[in-house]
Amino acid sequence: MQEVEKFYDDNAQAEWERLERHPMEFALTMRALQEQLSPKSRILDIGGGPGRYSIALAQLGHRVTLLDLSLANVKLAGEKAREAGVSLEEIVHGNALDLSAFVDAGYDAALLFGPLYHLTDPGDRDGAISQALAKLMPGGLLFAAFINRYAFLIDIMRNEPESLLTSDNVQELIRNGINYGPGFTQAWFAHPSEIKPLMEGHKLTTLKFMSAEGIVAPAELSINELPPDHFMAWEDLCWQLAEEESLLGISEHLLYVGKK
Repeated sequence: MQEVEKFYDDNAQAEWERLERHPMEFALTMRALQEQLSPKSRILDIGGGPGRYSIALAQLGHRVTLLDLSLANVKLAGEKAREAGVSLEEIVHGNALDLSAFVDAGYDAALLFGPLYHLTDPGDRDGAISQALAKLMPGGLLFAAFINRYAFLIDIMRNEPESLLTSDNVQELIRNGINYGPGFTQAWFAHPSEIKPLMEGHKLTTLKFMSAEGIVAPAELSINELPPDHFMAWEDLCWQLAEEESLLGISEHLLYVGKK
């Protein structure tokens, strides 16, 4: 986990800015959160980074605690919360694999928007899910994000199509989803077919399984430049088609929502 911690310690500001570069992911994820959460929910944001979702949810009236592995992310989350004029219940430097500091199992919802794709060992992924579920009340909701197995191909197509000839790990990534490449940490890219069995294996009832960018991921740069009304039209269409099974592989991130 030291590699992951160092990566985010070195890139906290870039992580804060990431969802400005990927507004469709943020918009669709927020729609899913608002659709599923009850008003004034108590939420544990595990691996919440510099606080984009924690702060947005606090602005909506939810009571949010943020935990992150990166101390730089934790410090930046506190700064950004103060700038936004919101209070988070707690901001904790910690590990998704050890939530023992939270003795209370009284959360209405937990977010795992990062830890699962940084855990390349299946046992660790199961451990993180179990830890999160242990902090939920009966009937609580678990929201989990995954990097899609084919996200790296979408990124290559969109940004550096000529790099396919010089990428030496394409076939390995397609085969097993384990990323060792530069520019990111070691990571697990999940095949869409793996996610529901993983989560339902923890006795979760699936409420929603969707693409987080929708159909626009390969054309994201062009979509981001559209005027607001045109962007909203694409957002509405992406939301309409977000759960279409045949389109899940075209998205870079996938979002699972399950009930304990």
